[in-house]
Amino acid sequence: MAKRIKSGLKRLRQSLRRAEHNRAVRSRIKTLSRRARAGDTEALLLAIKAIDKAAARGIIHKNTAARRKARLVRRHREALAAATAASAS
Repeated sequence: MAKRIKSGLKRLRQSLRRAEHNRAVRSRIKTLSRRARAGDTEALLLAIKAIDKAAARGIIHKNTAARRKARLVRRHREALAAATAASAS
């Protein structure tokens, strides 16, 4: 059994707390992304803001953030186009 070193125990507590917070942030990004894909423009802006903030804080990689934002905007535009086409016919 490993020794119970104070600094090691503290690091464990910190990493568990950070992991829990990061998981919550990623979950929020996914939720906002789902709402944005539905065609809600306000949700799109909130999702992009959350993605940028997570990338700035190192929760997700900056290239991952860029990829998610690009896909999100493309799907948002497709949803708006589909809604416009449906209402026009």
